[in-house]
Amino acid sequence: MGARYGRIGMIARWRPVHRGHAAVLAALCEWAEHALIGIGSANRYNFRNPFTSEETADMIRLALTGRKNFTLIPVPDLDDGPRWRAMVVGLFDPLDAFVSDNPYVTSLLAADYRMLRPVELIPPEARVPIDGARVRREMAQGDGWIELVPPGIATYIRTRQLDTRFRSEFGLQTLALAGMVQ
Repeated sequence: MGARYGRIGMIARWRPVHRGHAAVLAALCEWAEHALIGIGSANRYNFRNPFTSEETADMIRLALTGRKNFTLIPVPDLDDGPRWRAMVVGLFDPLDAFVSDNPYVTSLLAADYRMLRPVELIPPEARVPIDGARVRREMAQGDGWIELVPPGIATYIRTRQLDTRFRSEFGLQTLALAGMVQ
């Protein structure tokens, strides 16, 4: 296909990087000469963000093994949409397009960038309908998460016992919020 954009950006939490994320990450690098990949909520460590920004960056690099046309950018939450928007524009400018499936993020950045949805970049046969909440629920329950992430990322998580740490720190909260604990 070849790059169709000079610079393209996207911010997501990527926690953990799963097979759906891997398809999006690959598409970003395929569509752009250079992809700026934001690690959202970089300043958060909780049940929705159960891996550090550094661990998340390692997972993204594993998903993009062999690719060099990307830069990782930690993007903290500010709990203030207009300030966050200004920060993002400062971190990412200039861009030819910004990718988001989040309606709030799209509303914040639509005046600054051409907005695309991830599904627009990924051919139908490469789309993987998985979300991070499902992966975290499976991780809270046991080993069902392994098939939902790329093999290299599963190895990374298991060898560092990040799945065990997640279950210990956030497993019950994750299951309770999913209505799976009575």
